[in-house]
Amino acid sequence: MHVVDLLATKMFDVEVSAKPASASDVFPAWNAHDRFGVLVYEPLGGIGATHLIQMACALFYDCKPTRRSERKIYPEIYVVHVGKWWGTHVAYDFWPSRREHLVTGDHRDVLDAINDRGITRLAIPERPMRDLVHRNKEEDAALDRLATTLMYSPTGRISNPDMTISGNDKRTEVNPQRVLRPVHLTEAMTARAAKSSVPIKESEAEYRDWLRKHDCDISAEERADAESHRVKLRENGMVKESYRFVEASEALKCL
Repeated sequence: MHVVDLLATKMFDVEVSAKPASASDVFPAWNAHDRFGVLVYEPLGGIGATHLIQMACALFYDCKPTRRSERKIYPEIYVVHVGKWWGTHVAYDFWPSRREHLVTGDHRDVLDAINDRGITRLAIPERPMRDLVHRNKEEDAALDRLATTLMYSPTGRISNPDMTISGNDKRTEVNPQRVLRPVHLTEAMTARAAKSSVPIKESEAEYRDWLRKHDCDISAEERADAESHRVKLRENGMVKESYRFVEASEALKCL
């Protein structure tokens, strides 16, 4: 659960409509009951939403500081892999493993996953709208709950963006690099981590086994492509991503 100490909202520079903005403009009125979810449809696609994921983590702790100091809990963030596993994103602290979920490519199953997890802030990759028919009342349930919906690009730069988020601290690139190149733990490393005064996922054998289980989700070529996309996002040594706000009703037609 390293993000509790790694990230803060001040590490991100936001622009909305080319004007300086803040995390509250990205996720208005974030509260202690918010849950962030990101849908992934291609190899390591969630890396393109890195700054959204990390900002959601920071807000999770900012809105209730006891989560950093007393309870030290994992952020309520969820990644839904659609169709197949697209490479584990666990380094962002999608943990325990139930926070990273696989569904079929059926749009109805995707919406079920969103609703089952009570997602209130949703990021989906840029996709065309379709004439989708969801299960009875599932769409209404989501629309009643979703407070923010955004589109991202797996490459990190969406077409026709209305918002950018830039990291201004090198620590904002720790997590995406760990997703690109997972640190595979040995039993000895897990044992050393277990001696930490604060419980961390690296101390759990389940975490080590999870990384091994998903090591072959994607090919070496797909990993190299994702790394290349990340490098292209750098400006003055830091990464800038772009996003687009979208109405929840439109987003649910893009699943």
